[in-house]
Amino acid sequence: MNALALGRVGIWAGEMDRYPALALRQAAAAIEDLGYPALWFPETTGREAMAQAALLLSATRQTVIATGTASIYARDAISAAAAQRTLAEAFPARFLLGLGVSHPALVTDVRGHRFGPPVATMRAYLDAMDTAPFGPPTPAAPRVLAALGPKMLQLAAERACGAHPLGMPVEHTRQARSLLGPQALLAVTQLVVLDSSRTRATGLARAHAATALPNRLTLLRDLGFDDAESLDGRLVDALVATGGPEDIARRVELHLDAGADHVSLHVLTATPDEPPLRQWQELAAQLL
Repeated sequence: MNALALGRVGIWAGEMDRYPALALRQAAAAIEDLGYPALWFPETTGREAMAQAALLLSATRQTVIATGTASIYARDAISAAAAQRTLAEAFPARFLLGLGVSHPALVTDVRGHRFGPPVATMRAYLDAMDTAPFGPPTPAAPRVLAALGPKMLQLAAERACGAHPLGMPVEHTRQARSLLGPQALLAVTQLVVLDSSRTRATGLARAHAATALPNRLTLLRDLGFDDAESLDGRLVDALVATGGPEDIARRVELHLDAGADHVSLHVLTATPDEPPLRQWQELAAQLL
């Protein structure tokens, strides 16, 4: 991971599948021009992750492009290994492969696969990637795992460069660091609503936090949020940082103090079809 200059703060662009290709390239260039060293994006039902990574790498000059959660059900392990090596060769020290097991509904209902035991399925996938054939010799390329639970975090420490937890409280960052050990990369994503209106910010934060609950309930209870289903104010505040740039900066520092190496910011807005350029700019002025 030393070759990848992720820096302390990056951008998680969770809505990039909504942007037309031209706007996608423009948004990536704007993120780079603002000084963010890393750009993360997810994979759900929009653009294929490796093709999108190539678009973003081609639209930027030095920004590290990371697939935050490329689904292991979207392509077989040999294809994933070949795509990773191809991008790492074409864009040296600029591509980070993040892998995740996705969600049961996306895997079964949308992709038509059987959702297997997460840790065992990921381990088998990594085994297949590591033995996959590839023509020209290329240096080993880094990977991280989208990991929330203890067993997946331990697998990330054993079989990847580290872990990428998405949308969890600072308490989880502290726990993740203890499970990963001191050497592994811990790159967390913080949900953000940049709005001076407490009412507007809280409403948007609560709406998004509700979508993140189903696969986090047990973990949140273990972290001390006993009534997570109620989405009380304490939990919403823990999941989503709201307020001005200085408030977001404080949350970033809390993650870093808790053991994170890198914090990517997922800016939530009421207009997800439009890149949050103003918010990215305000955060860059405060954090970079």
